Order: sequence, then C-alpha cells, then structure tokens
Amino acid sequence: MQHRKIALGTLALVAVLVVPDLGRPAAAGSGTAPPVVNPGFEVTGADGSPTGWSVRGQRSASVVEPGGRTGANRLTHRADQPYRVQTYQRLTGLRRGDHTLRVSVRASGGQRDAYVSLTGCGGPGRRVDLPRTGAEWWVEVSLTTRVSTGRCTVALVSDGNAGDWAHFDDLTLRPATRPAGAPALRIAGADVSHLTKNEHHGAVYRDRTGRPGDALRILRDNGVNYARVKVWVDPADGFSDKADVLAKARRAKALGMGLLVDFHYSDTWADPGKQFKPAAWAELPFDQLRQALYDHTYDVVSSLRRQGTPADMVQVGNEINGGMLWPDGRWDNWDGLATLLTAASTAVTDASPRSRVALHLAEGGDNGAHRWWFDNAVNRGVPFDLIAVSHYTYWHGPLGSLQANLLDLTSRYGRPVMVVETGYGFTLAEHDHETNIFNSSLQQVGGYPATPEGQADAIRDMVSTVAAVPGALGVFYWEPTWTAVAGAGWDPADPTSGDGWENQALFDNSGRALPGLRVLGGAAR
Repeated sequence: MQHRKIALGTLALVAVLVVPDLGRPAAAGSGTAPPVVNPGFEVTGADGSPTGWSVRGQRSASVVEPGGRTGANRLTHRADQPYRVQTYQRLTGLRRGDHTLRVSVRASGGQRDAYVSLTGCGGPGRRVDLPRTGAEWWVEVSLTTRVSTGRCTVALVSDGNAGDWAHFDDLTLRPATRPAGAPALRIAGADVSHLTKNEHHGAVYRDRTGRPGDALRILRDNGVNYARVKVWVDPADGFSDKADVLAKARRAKALGMGLLVDFHYSDTWADPGKQFKPAAWAELPFDQLRQALYDHTYDVVSSLRRQGTPADMVQVGNEINGGMLWPDGRWDNWDGLATLLTAASTAVTDASPRSRVALHLAEGGDNGAHRWWFDNAVNRGVPFDLIAVSHYTYWHGPLGSLQANLLDLTSRYGRPVMVVETGYGFTLAEHDHETNIFNSSLQQVGGYPATPEGQADAIRDMVSTVAAVPGALGVFYWEPTWTAVAGAGWDPADPTSGDGWENQALFDNSGRALPGLRVLGGAAR
C-alpha cells in the first residue's frame, strides 16, 4: 500500500495503444473480412445511423459522432431524459468454436445498466458491464462465447439516466485464445497480512448471512483463490514476521489457496515514500547487506517449502518505485539496487525453484515511470518472472491509464502482469479513533459512491479492465479483513494506534461480508 508519492525525476510518457483501422474491408488476398460489419462506425447511412447496425429502444439515444479511438467516429449512447437503447448486429457465417469479442469503451458511470453482450450463438449468452472510465481514457473490455450455430448477435446496451453516456469503438470478434466459460482471471486474491493481528485482538468475521466463521474460509467460499502476505524482518509487535507468515501460509494452503509472499525488507511499512532498512541491517557495509538480504529471503522461502506450503509467487520488495534499503538501493543508485534485487531473486529460486519472482511498483497507470524503471532493471540483468503493480483509482488515476500501462508492460517485457493492490471505500463513516485514509475527497476523485454497491462496482470495473489485458494473471484486494479492532492498529510499535483502512475492508463494521467480496471472487470462477 502506498501512503505518499515521491518524485523520481523521470520523463513522463503516455502509452498510446494503436489498434488497426477495422472500418475498411480486408485487402484482397488477406482472407475473409472481419465478421463485424462497420466495427469502427466509420460508415453511416443517409440518416446518420451506422451502416450494418440496428437499433432498439430510443433511437435518438444512439448516434454516430466524431471522436473515435482510432478512426474519425464513435458510437455514443446518450439522452437528455432517462432512456434505454440497444445498438446491435446479427453476425452470420461464423466458424464454430470459441470466439472473443473485444470492444473499446468509455462510460460516465451511473447508468442503471450498461453492457456489451453476445447472444444467440448456440451457447449461453455472455455480457460484460461497462466500467466507469470518464472521458479521457478508453478501456477495452472482452468476453468469450462458444459459437455452434454459425450465428451470433453483438449488442451494445445502455439503460441510462438523463445525461448518462457511453462511447463504443473498434469491435473485433476473433477465435478465442481461452475456452468459453473460463474465469475472467486466474487469480482473485486478497492480501491478508493483518488478519492474524486482528484475530488476536478479537475480530469476528461473518459470511453474508451473518453467520460467524473463519475469515480465510469465507474468502475462499466466495471465490478468492490466492492469499498475499507481507514479511517484515523484525517487527515490534511480532506480526508479519517469519513465524506469522508460516502460520498464515498453512491456513491458506489447507484451503487450497495459492500464496504470494511480499517482502518489505524492513521492520515496518515500505512503500514509494519510505524504504527504511531493518534495524539489524542498518550499519552493514554493502556486501554484508546483500548477504543479509539473500539469507533472509532464502530463510523465509525455504521454510515455507520445507513445511509443505511453498510460495507460488514472491515479491522481492514492496512498491519499489524509489528502490529499497535506502540509500544503498535507492532509485538514484541503480547499480546498487540491481545488485540487491538480483540477490533477492536468486535467493527465491535457490530456495524454491518453482516459485516465480515478481517486481512490484505502485502508481499502476504511470507508463513513463514504469518503462524507465523496468528498462533499468532489464538492462542490468535483474532476473524476474512477473510484473506486479498497485492501482488505487483515487490515488493513481483512471482505469484507462492502468490498462494502457499493463498492455505496454506485458508486450514490452514479455512477462505476465497483475494488480496486487487495490481498494475502495464502502462508507465514509469512522469506526475508531484513527482517521480513515479514504475520505470524501478521495471518493470524489475515485468516482464511485462510498457505499457497499459503489465498492462492488469499483472492484467489478477493476476486474474487467485487467481481464481484457492479454497475459494478465489477476487482481488482489488489499487487506479486505482489516476491520477496526482495539489494539490491532497500523503501527507495530504503538498498540494505541488505530485502523485507517476499516472503511475499505470487504467486511462491514459488524464483520459481515460485503457484496464486493463476491465480485472479487467471481473473477476467478
């Protein structure tokens, strides 16, 4: 989790996703034309309606206008009064098999319903809801269905209030790379680092019916299939150290969950604004610091393997935009940082050869800074398998910037990508003496209401945005079980500290599971 940002002095770059102009028919000799007619809405009839498309409902609410993602035009749904409209196209002559529809969209949010669907294909109908994007960024959404009849209907649907709007552009329907009915993502994860401390101080968790139960089991029963746990070196309160991590790993693995281990390489919180050495390493010369880093990483990862709960994935550092173990591994000493990262990565694979190594940055929509960072890591030969980012829309920007960055990173560096931290508030109410991090100002920036439904919508939109990125593994929600309990505060050295996160948990103030939990878990079901 990021508490504050630092300036890295890098040149900001904006990722521009180039999509082919699909408004033209295929050139001679290139095979058959794309199955979607007029996929970019570039061709219109005498009345201005898009050629090849039909409309149901309020026809005036479906218009072609300038401002396409790649071409001149886009389709827009909007009206000055409540409306419902469907712009659709019946496709014929499709080959049998699984097909994936991809659509570029922008949406205001707030509609009663807004989605893209595939129906009449011979199998179950499929739909994906439009994410709330704002007007600046396009987001691509995707859905896959099985075609067994040679026919299929693509529908763009909006059920909106006065002034609500949605834009559509650049549709493609192509043979699928994964089976129809497969989960949107492989991983629906939860960071449960604080769970044992909460339980120690009396936290109670309930399923959505109000029945008390084990928090990890409630997560698993709602579809969460991965646990993420942080490791501190020598924390003052004894939680999130090696012993605590081993205990949580046993519980998670017993429930059939995967395990992501997150090394902070500190005695307390590490993020872009602070990467302080653990006290025991503070005065070590560089070679001994590197060895201590290797030994600590090897010890934890090998202990997990020996107890039969190997880490599936390991982060060597937490939100290390500014480096780690300052000043030896600070961002302005890349040779030192690369040496430390290589030692940590090598320790992981020496201790557990099947564990995959992830490098983790915050500010998931900052493509310029991420390119600069990973170019430095790759050029210095840092070994890693996965790219992990944090993205809180109220801190790090809209979903479109996140998706653009993930698409660029996975293509540029050839590694799978994932979001390992995100969150959103279900209320603005305070439940203990610690001021909540998520407040009315962040709600305004984030764009979703601070309600259980608003939180669920924020998670749904995050999942659909990430799921449309080829090579994306999944989404982890940060600390869904960190409800407010006296004594279980954020500062390991101060038992009187409180919880500034409780209004972003996925359990309400009575401990009952919120709707967002089912949305998160549904990503991998």
